[in-house]
Amino acid sequence: MRENLNKPLSFTSLKWFNFFVYGTIVLFTSYFQLYLQDVGMNKLEIGTVMSLGALVSIFANPFWGIWTDRYQNIRRIVLVMLAGTLGLSQFIFQANTYETIYISIVLFYFFQGPLFAQSNTMILSYIEGTNHRFQSFRLWGSLGWAITAIAAGLLLDWSDISILSYLFAVLLCASMIALVMLPKLDHSIGMAPLSFKSFSKVFYNPFFLCFILFGILVSIPNTMNNTFMSLYITDLGGSTGMIGLAVFLSSILEVGVFILCSRFLKRKVSVLIGWLALVSALFLLRWWLMAGATTPLQVVLIQILHCITFGGFFYVGTQLTMLLVPRPYRNSGQALYTLTWSGLSGILGGVLGGWLFQNLGAQSMYQVGVFFTLIATIGFGCMWLFVTRGGYQPPEEVGEEEQEIEIY
Repeated sequence: MRENLNKPLSFTSLKWFNFFVYGTIVLFTSYFQLYLQDVGMNKLEIGTVMSLGALVSIFANPFWGIWTDRYQNIRRIVLVMLAGTLGLSQFIFQANTYETIYISIVLFYFFQGPLFAQSNTMILSYIEGTNHRFQSFRLWGSLGWAITAIAAGLLLDWSDISILSYLFAVLLCASMIALVMLPKLDHSIGMAPLSFKSFSKVFYNPFFLCFILFGILVSIPNTMNNTFMSLYITDLGGSTGMIGLAVFLSSILEVGVFILCSRFLKRKVSVLIGWLALVSALFLLRWWLMAGATTPLQVVLIQILHCITFGGFFYVGTQLTMLLVPRPYRNSGQALYTLTWSGLSGILGGVLGGWLFQNLGAQSMYQVGVFFTLIATIGFGCMWLFVTRGGYQPPEEVGEEEQEIEIY
C-alpha cells in the first residue's frame, strides 16, 4: 500500500478530493439559506434549520469516530458519509413540506457534519510517514471553497436557485470519484477515547474555562454572520454573484494566515492570549462595519477581514489549548474547544441571529455581535494582563521545563 501511496497520482487524487469536498460544503453554507427563503421560510426558521447542524454534530462526530476506530477503514467510512450526504441532499431539495425539510436536514447533517473532521483524519493517515505536509492539502480545500463559491454565484445569477441541487450532486460525485481512486488504507490516525476523568480535569482549570467562555462570545457573532451574510447581501439588493465574491474574498487568504501564524507566532501563553485580544478587537471592528453597511459592495469588502479574524482566532485557540491543558488531557481540551466554537456557538448563533434578523433587522443583529465581542475583547485583555504580571500558574502535570518555555 505504501508503494502505491507514494505515486503522485494518489496524492493528486487526495488533493482533488479535498477541493471537491470543500466546494460542496460552501454551496450549503453560503447558498442553502437562499433556497430556504425561496420556499417561504423566514429568518428565524432559516436560523433554526442551519443551527440543527451544530446540534446534530455533537452526536454525529463521536458516532463516526467510533466506527472508524472499529473498522480501521476510514476511506470506506468517508465514502459512506459522502453517499449519505448525496442522497439526503437530493431528498431535501425535493421536500414539499417544512416537516419533511426538518427531518431530512437532521439526517443530512448526521452524514455531512463530521465530513471535515473525518476527511482531515483521513488525509493525516495517508501522509503519515511521507514528506507531504497537511497544509498543502488544506490549501486545495481553501481553493475549492473559494473557486466554487464565486463560480456558483455566477451560475445562480445566470439561472436560479433551483440548480443548487444539481451543483451539489456534481461536486459530491466528483468527491466520491477522487476518493475511489485512492489506494486502500490499512490504518487510521484516530483520536483517543474521551473519559469523564479527562473532562473533569479540564473543567477544574478556571483559566482555560475563561478562555472557552470568551471564545463562545466571539464565535456566536461569527456564526450569525456565516448564516445570514448571504441574506443580508440580497436584502441590500445584491446578487448571488456578489455573495460568491464575498465568500471568495473571505477565504482565499485564509491558508496564508495559518502559515504566517505557524511560522511567526511564539508558543507562549502571553503571546497567544495577547493575539486573541487583538483578533477579537478586529472581530469587533468587523461587526461594527457590518452593522453600518448600506450597500452590498460594502458587505463584500468587509469579508476580507474574515481571513485574519477567523483564521487567526481558530489557529491560536487550538495552540493555546495545547498549552493550557495538561498533556494527558489535551485531547479532551481540544474536543471541548471545538465543541464550544462550532457546536454550542453554532446553535446559539443560528437561533439568536435568526430572531434578531427577523424582528429587529440585520443591523441590530450585528450590533449585538459588537456587544458580545467587546466583552470578549476586554476579557482576553484582562487574561493577558493576568499572565504578564505573573498571576497565571500552569497545570502541575505540564512539567517545570515546559512551563518556562510556554509562558516566559
